[in-house]
Amino acid sequence: MTVQIDARGLICPLPVLRLRKRLMALPQGSRVALLATDPAAVIDVPHFCAEAGHRLIARRDIAPGETEYIVERGPACAIAAD
Repeated sequence: MTVQIDARGLICPLPVLRLRKRLMALPQGSRVALLATDPAAVIDVPHFCAEAGHRLIARRDIAPGETEYIVERGPACAIAAD
C-alpha cells in the first residue's frame, strides 16, 4: 500500500517537510506518493532522499506543473524527526 501526500500548492520547503514527517512514521520499505506543484521539488525531493537514506523510486509528470514522486522509506534516517 502506498500512502499519498497532497502537497500541491505548497512551496519549498513544505512538500519535503510533509514527506519527511510521513516517512518517519512508517516502517522501512513503505512507500509514499508525493504530489507537488513546487518547481523546486524536482531538486529538493531527490536531495532529501539521498541525505536521509530513502529511495526515490519514480518521478512522473501527472499534469502540467504537477509531479508525482514515489519514495520508499529507507532502513535508517540520517535526519531525525523533531
